[in-house]
Amino acid sequence: MFKSAIHEDSWPIWMAPLTRSRASQPGNLPTELHAEYYAQRAHPKNGAVVILSEATPVTPAGHGYFATPGIHTPEQVNGWKKVTQAVHAVGGKIFCQLWHVGRVSHVSLQPHDQQPVSATAVNGGGKTYIDADGRREAVSDPRALLESEIPAVVEEFRLAAARCMEAGFDGVEIHGANGYLLEQFLRSGINDRTDGYGGSLEGRMRFSLEVAEAVVREVGSDRTGYRISPIGGEADGQRHDHNMLETYGALADRLAEMGIAFIDVVESFSVGVREEGLEEICAKIRQAFSGGDKGLYVAGGGYTRETAREALDSGKCDAVMFGRDFISNPDLRKRFREDLPLTPWNRRSFYLGGAEGLTDWPLFEESSEVD
Repeated sequence: MFKSAIHEDSWPIWMAPLTRSRASQPGNLPTELHAEYYAQRAHPKNGAVVILSEATPVTPAGHGYFATPGIHTPEQVNGWKKVTQAVHAVGGKIFCQLWHVGRVSHVSLQPHDQQPVSATAVNGGGKTYIDADGRREAVSDPRALLESEIPAVVEEFRLAAARCMEAGFDGVEIHGANGYLLEQFLRSGINDRTDGYGGSLEGRMRFSLEVAEAVVREVGSDRTGYRISPIGGEADGQRHDHNMLETYGALADRLAEMGIAFIDVVESFSVGVREEGLEEICAKIRQAFSGGDKGLYVAGGGYTRETAREALDSGKCDAVMFGRDFISNPDLRKRFREDLPLTPWNRRSFYLGGAEGLTDWPLFEESSEVD
């Protein structure tokens, strides 16, 4: 659907999914502010080739941070319709990122204050934002999903994908990265199950593949992407995997066999930081997603204009994701194309709430006039 535009554009830059914690309460609803924010970054020449929405929970139990907009109620679908209409009105494309946080949650964010669910009953550590005042609390102890409960979670992803089509999204991306539910099943250092969803690599991949298959059946392979993060290995005691190359190589191969449109690879969380062994993993994934009919490899995490250009020119990837730079530079692709200076982002406003730090960033011409 969008592959030709990517190959024809000298700067195939996508906007990464970015949690902004500005959903209206109660109900975790997208608002007119979301519509304005995404439309500002959707210009077909100066904005993102494709926008990935902020991570969007597929079920009430999938929430793990305060004020994240969901896609599990009719009211949320209606809110997202305003967003997609605004993006399409300026000629842009937007995919919804389907999310379930698993154990990365707090009981106050869960329906009826229930325990978060996961592949395991082991607490992964860390804190999460639980209210409008920015209060952070340690994540709650999870419970392991029963094997009999897992098909219902797969179905929640399928239903969410259907709602995304109703809301007018151009496609969906399954969030299988960053330590959330799908990765909790995938990684050998987290998944301690002894049933059909644990143990062997095939067992650990099963949940991820069932979700992907269900979503593809619902919306089509050409409207489906999948995000992975083959980083944070043995050094990360809460997220490690004993053989990252084998795990992510096998998963990429199986996803490619489904014919999905793209794989979105989080390669780093910091500019200039590359983990040992990462390049071999990325090369293996690139073999499965080599562009064209095989699906696109979209790289992200820690890229600059210069390193993105190098990765694109070398054929390492088909497109590059940028997140924080798109927050403060709605016309990021124009700035890259014309080698214009970037407006620095402000971490303080990432999760503030309201328009400040969300929709008040100027385009280059406007920022020049201010200067």
